This record gives sequence, C-alpha cells and structure tokens, in this order.
Amino acid sequence: MSHSNSQWPTEIRLMKDKRTLCVSFEDGSHFHLAAEYLRVESPSAEVKGHSPAERKTVPGKRNVTISAIDPVGNYAVKLKFDDGHDTGLFTWDYLHELGQTYSQKWPAYEASLASLGLSRDRG
Repeated sequence: MSHSNSQWPTEIRLMKDKRTLCVSFEDGSHFHLAAEYLRVESPSAEVKGHSPAERKTVPGKRNVTISAIDPVGNYAVKLKFDDGHDTGLFTWDYLHELGQTYSQKWPAYEASLASLGLSRDRG
C-alpha cells in the first residue's frame, strides 16, 4: 500500500503519565494529543455513530488515560483507554487531522457538553 497521499508518522509515543500521545509526521508536523481529546473524538461507532446525526458527545473523560497502543497493520493504531473503550481505529490520517483541527474540534466539543448540560468531570 502506497502512502504517498497519506500522512505517515515518524514517531508515536505515549508520555509517562499516559495522558498525552505525541505524534510526529514525515511532513514535519508534530502534535501532543491529550488522551481526553482522543477519547471523545474516537473514530468508533460508539462515538461517531453511523452518520453525523448519530454522533455522541461523550462526557466525563477529563481523567481518562491511554492504557495501551496496539498497531493495526501499517495504517493505524488501536488505542485502549482505562475506561474500557478500545474500539476506535486511529489511522495516521485521522491522527494528523485531529492535530491539525484541534483548535476547532476542542471548542466545539466543550460547547456541545455545555449545550447538553454535561461536564468533562462526569456524565
């Protein structure tokens, strides 16, 4: 499989506190992605649903950590979170997108929590 049109990671490293995933790409970009951000933006059906209308806002994940990173082929990693969630496959392109769009996605997540009366600390 060619990766000429895809983002390709040069390093994926979980920080010691298990709360931050550091990802570097061939294009020179480098992102520090919080476990909470990765958990609430998980590409799993549980979070994304099967259409935009089914998308769920996941509350109460401020203290979530990443308990394991499992490679999936040569295109993704499966992140296991300490709350038991482990069904999202984070492709290289998706990790890059999460890094690039953090400044839009995170405020939108916080606004969604607020509009639903939910909290980062509890469901």
